[in-house]
Amino acid sequence: MSAEQIAQKLWMLCNVLRDDGVTYHQYLNELTFILFIKLSEVKGFENEIPVEYRWGTLTAIKDNKELFDTYRELLATISTKSTSASIKEIFTNASTTLRKPVNLKTLISSIDELDWYEEHDRDVMGDIYEDLLERNATEKKSGAGQYFTPRPLINVMVELMAPKLGERWNDPACGTFGFPISINQYLLHRYDYKYSVGEKQRDFQEKEALSGVELVQDAHRLALMNAKLHGLESPIFLDDTLSEFGKKLNGYDGVLANPPFGTKKGGERPSRDDFTFPTSNKQLNFLQHIYRSLHKKGGARAAVVLPDNVLFEDGDGAKIRRDLMDKCKLHTILRLPTGIFYAQGVKTNVLFFERGTTETGNTDHVWYYDMRTNVPSYGKRTPFTRAAFGDFIKAYTGGIGLEDVATTYNGDIDQQKREAITDERWQCITREQIAKKNDSLDLGLIADESVSNGNNLGNPLDIANEVMNELKGIMGELEAIIKEIN
Repeated sequence: MSAEQIAQKLWMLCNVLRDDGVTYHQYLNELTFILFIKLSEVKGFENEIPVEYRWGTLTAIKDNKELFDTYRELLATISTKSTSASIKEIFTNASTTLRKPVNLKTLISSIDELDWYEEHDRDVMGDIYEDLLERNATEKKSGAGQYFTPRPLINVMVELMAPKLGERWNDPACGTFGFPISINQYLLHRYDYKYSVGEKQRDFQEKEALSGVELVQDAHRLALMNAKLHGLESPIFLDDTLSEFGKKLNGYDGVLANPPFGTKKGGERPSRDDFTFPTSNKQLNFLQHIYRSLHKKGGARAAVVLPDNVLFEDGDGAKIRRDLMDKCKLHTILRLPTGIFYAQGVKTNVLFFERGTTETGNTDHVWYYDMRTNVPSYGKRTPFTRAAFGDFIKAYTGGIGLEDVATTYNGDIDQQKREAITDERWQCITREQIAKKNDSLDLGLIADESVSNGNNLGNPLDIANEVMNELKGIMGELEAIIKEIN
C-alpha cells in the first residue's frame, strides 16, 4: 500500500469518530498518540515503550472498556514510565477526547489492519504523517494566525537558501516543523549524509543542526512526531520566542520561518527586553528576532514569509525595516500570489536577506519579483505547485540554476547576471528610492492591465472570486485578532 493510500485511509477513519464529537484537529492529536505506539513497532523503536503499553498488548485486549481504561492509563503515565526523551515530550499533558470505548477499539483495529510495508523507511512514514498534517490544515480555514505553509513554497525557499552540512538552522515559529524537515530532506538528497559522513557529524545533523520553537502545545506535539518519523531527534522547544527564552536563540547560520499572523495578545509588547523597537506587531518582532539571531561572521542568511503590512507599516515598522537594511543585505523580495494559504486573500511575501559583518550600510538595492499580479487564482481547480516558481527561480539565480546556487550563498549571485534577466516581473529598486518612500518596501508590483485598461476589465467571475477571497482574508485576520484579544 502506498504512503498516500495509507494517509487517505487514516484520514477517513475520522468519520468513525464524528458521532463522538471529535473534530479533525482533535482526531489528528488522538491519531498522533496511537500512531506513535503502532509505528514504534513498525520502525523498531518499540523498546522505548513500556511493555504494558506496546501495540501487541493493546491489540490483544478484546474487551472495549478494558482497552479504553488501558489507553487512558497509557496517556496519563507513559511519559513518567518511559526513559525516552521524545516519548516524554510527545505525551506530556496527553489526554483523550474520545468518550465511547467502541470508537477507540474501531480506531486501533482499523490501523492494525493496514498493510504497513516493512520496507517503508522513515522518510515514507514521515510523508504519511505530513500528508495528514496538510489535510488537517485544509480544515482550519482561519484562527489565531495558524496558517499552513504550502510545501512547494517551503521546498523552494530551502533550495534557494542552499543549506550545508555542519550549519545550524532554526525556525523560531516552527509549527509542525515543516521547514527543518525540508532542510533535512535537501541535505540527504544532496550529500546522502547518512552514509557519507562519520558518526559524529551524522549525530550533529540528526540531533543538533536543526531546531525549532513552538508556542502551542498541540502543534509542538505534532512537530515532535513529525521529526521522529523523519529520523530526527532535533531540539524543538515548547516556548515563546518573543519572551525572555528567545534571547538565547542566536548564532545561527540560517533561519527559515513563517511567523504567525496577528498581534500580540491584548496589544501587549514582547516580554523580552532586548528588542530595539518593541511593538505589538508579532511579525515585526519576529523579523527583528530573526536578523538578530544570525551570526555576524559572514554567510548567515534567512528567508521569511511575512504579510504585506510589514512592508509598509509606519512608525516602528519603518525603523525596523531601516535597521534590517542596515544590518543585513536585503537582496530579494518575492511578492507571493493570494490564495496559496488556506486563509484566502492573505497577501504575503518572502524576504531573503544575508546578515552583514557590520551594523550599517549592507543594503544598497533590493530585487523584487511579482508573482501576484495577473496570475491564476490558486485553489482546488488550479493547484499551487512548484512549477509556479520557475521564472522566479531563473531570475533569482541570474539564470545559473539551483545546482550552482547550492555551491555559493544567494547573496553572492553576480549582479550582472540578475540584470541580464528579461522579465517584466523582475526589477531592481535602489536603497535611495526606498528611502524616498519612507523606507516602505511595498514596491515591485507591475501594472495590472486588467485594471488599468478600461477596455479589458478581465473575467467578471475571476474579479468576483478575487473580491470574495479578499473579504475572506480580512474576516480570517479579524477572527484571529479577536481570538488573541479574548
